[in-house]
Amino acid sequence: MNYFSHPSALVESENIGSATRIWAFVHVLKGAEIGADCNIGECCYIESDVKVGNEVVIKNGVSLWSGLQVEDRVFIGPNVSFTNDRIPRAKVFHEHYEETLVREGASIGANATILCGITLGSWCVVGAGSVVTHTVPDFGLVYGNPAQLRGWICTCGKPLPLEVDGEGQAQCMCGEVYIISRGQLRRQS
Repeated sequence: MNYFSHPSALVESENIGSATRIWAFVHVLKGAEIGADCNIGECCYIESDVKVGNEVVIKNGVSLWSGLQVEDRVFIGPNVSFTNDRIPRAKVFHEHYEETLVREGASIGANATILCGITLGSWCVVGAGSVVTHTVPDFGLVYGNPAQLRGWICTCGKPLPLEVDGEGQAQCMCGEVYIISRGQLRRQS
């Protein structure tokens, strides 16, 4: 075993990356894939077909349900709620659940709710307590209920001085340069 697992954690999967830390009262089902150097906080639950990338931080009280894929360097705040069924019913089981993708570097604030079947774009930020019902673009800053695009965020985490529906270019204080066109932001190479 090349990862840490707290004695009270139940880790049934053999697909855990090196240097990952799994804390108290976590349950990881057989078949789940967790990358290297992740940190999974207390009282988390991870279902069998979930895929978690490298260097992911999952804070306390988060459940990752079937159909979820989390890419590298994602931050998931405490008590974030993911879903995998838009019309849940007791005792109704599905062969496949709706897929949700959290792209590289995304950050999700505490107590946010993420509806299934959407993508959270690379390096986006979801504000605490938000209810996300639609796909979030790369570098997008969303918050509210329902969450709406309110601005743009650099990979360093600082807001960018660009209008949501604007066109143009901006340089962050960290030196990164971004171009916005047709409602999409991209980092200049």
